[in-house]
Amino acid sequence: MNKALEAKLKELPYTPGVYFHKSETGEIIYVGKAAVLKNRVRQYFQSKKDFDAKTLALVSEIVDTDWVETESEIDALFLESEMVKRYMPRYNILLRDDKSQTFVRIDMKSEWPHVSFTRNPADDSATYIGPFYNGYAVKKALRYLRKVFPYYTKAPTDRKANLDVHLGLSPRPDVTSFEYKANLKKLMQYIKGGRVKITTEIEKEMKRAAKSQEFERAAELRNKLTHLKELQRRIMFGDKEFLDISKDKALLQLKELLGLDEVPARVEGYDISHMSGEHVVASMVVFTNGVSDRSNYRKFKMRYQRNDDVANMREVIARRFSDKNIKAWGVPNVVLVDGGKAQLAAAIDVIQQQGYSIPAIGIAKREEELILAKAGSIKNDEYIKQLQASHSPGIAVLEETAYFIVNLHVGRLNAGGHSRNLRGGDSQSPYDELLKFFQRIRDESHRFAVSYHTTLKRHSATKSTLDDIPGIGPVTRKILIKKFGSVRAISGASEQAIADAVGTKKARAIVAALSEK
Repeated sequence: MNKALEAKLKELPYTPGVYFHKSETGEIIYVGKAAVLKNRVRQYFQSKKDFDAKTLALVSEIVDTDWVETESEIDALFLESEMVKRYMPRYNILLRDDKSQTFVRIDMKSEWPHVSFTRNPADDSATYIGPFYNGYAVKKALRYLRKVFPYYTKAPTDRKANLDVHLGLSPRPDVTSFEYKANLKKLMQYIKGGRVKITTEIEKEMKRAAKSQEFERAAELRNKLTHLKELQRRIMFGDKEFLDISKDKALLQLKELLGLDEVPARVEGYDISHMSGEHVVASMVVFTNGVSDRSNYRKFKMRYQRNDDVANMREVIARRFSDKNIKAWGVPNVVLVDGGKAQLAAAIDVIQQQGYSIPAIGIAKREEELILAKAGSIKNDEYIKQLQASHSPGIAVLEETAYFIVNLHVGRLNAGGHSRNLRGGDSQSPYDELLKFFQRIRDESHRFAVSYHTTLKRHSATKSTLDDIPGIGPVTRKILIKKFGSVRAISGASEQAIADAVGTKKARAIVAALSEK
C-alpha cells in the first residue's frame, strides 16, 4: 500500500457506503458495499493469510480507493448493484458467482398476493422492488422480515392452518384479504426505506393495546419490534440511494463531452418496439444522478400503429414534452435515443418546436457509435472538434454534413444489436465509464419496451371474440365461458340458452355479433 492511500484510508468514516478500488490507471477494478466503511475497506490491507488467489491479485492492483457515504445499508446495497452494472469492474466478475440482479415481486392485484424473487421483471402490473445485486442478502433479509410481516411465498390453494401459520410466517386463517394486503403494504414500505416510520407506528399501536388491556395483541406487537431490531443488526437493504453526483465519473465525462454547464442530473432513454407495425410501443427510462430510477419509468402505446420508427419516435417525444407531462415529470438534462440519424433528427425537431434546448444523442445499434447533431445535440461543439483534431487514442470522430459520429471504443467490436458486453480488442478510450453508462440506459430502454410489446402481443393472442361486443364486459364473459366452455360452444347455442345465462338483451347482442363473425 502506497503512502498516499495509507493517509487517505485514515479519513474513512464509520458510516455505511460504497467503495471503489482503483488501479494505477484510474480504472475502477472493484466495487463493494459496507455497513461500516472504515472497518470493511481497511480489511483489504491487513492480514492476507485468509485471502484466496483472486483477492490477493485484487489487493496487489489497488493504488487508490474512493467511497460514497449513504444514509443506511439499505442505500448501500442498491448503490453497489447499480455501480457494478455501470462500471462492470473485472474483479467483481471474478470474485462473484451471483452476477444477475434480483427483484422482489409482489402482485398486489391478486386476492392473496405472494412474495417471490425474479431476475427478469415482466410488465404484468405487479410491484417490483429492486434491483438488488446480492440475491442471497435480500432473500435472507426477507426471511427475517416474514416474522414481522407474515406473507405467502406462493399462491395459497387453501387457507387452512399449517406449520407456517403456527410459526407466525404466514397469515392466520381469520385474517381477511384487506388486512393481509395492509400488512404487505407495510412490508413494501419497510423495504423502500420507511423502517423508522413503521417502527414508530408499531410502538404506538403496542402502547394503545396495552392501555386497552389487550395484552395478547400488545405482546404480538412487542415481538415484532424485537424482530425488527434484530433485523437491523443483521442486514439492511432497499432500492433508493443518495449518490454524491460530483463523484460520478460517467456523468462528469458526459458533461465534458457535450460541453454542458452542469453535471446532468436526469438522463432519459427512449426505444421503440413492434413487430411489422403491430403492437407498437415506446419506453422511457430515467436515470437520476447516474442510477436507474424505476419509479419514473414510463411506457407509451402508440396512437397510430405503423412500421415507421421515425414517426413513432416523433410521437413519443411529442407526448413526453407535452405541457401536461412536463408539469408532472419535469424536464430532462439529456435525451438518449436508441436509433440513427433519422430518429435523432425527429426527436430534436420536436424538442425544439416545444421551445426547449436539450442535448439529444442517438446511439447506433451496430457499432454503438454516438450520433450528435451539430444543431440540437450539443450546446458547444468546440470540444467535439478538438477531439476530431487531436485523434485521441481510443476515440474516433467522423464529421458529416450535419452530424458528428463519435466512436468511444475504437478497437472493440460489439457482439450484437443489443449486446450487454463489448467484445474484441482493448480500448484506450478515456470515456470507458461513459460508454458503459450509455449501454446501461440503452439496454434498460430496450428491455422495458420489449417487455411491454410482449405483454400486448400475448394479450392479443388470447383475446376473445366476446371482447369486441359492445355492452359485454368481463363479468358477462366470465359467466358465458363458465357455462358454455368456449366461444365456439356459445356460437352453437340457442339465443334462449344464452338469455338464461345473461339476459335477453345481452343474448340478442351476442347472437347478432357472433353471426356477423
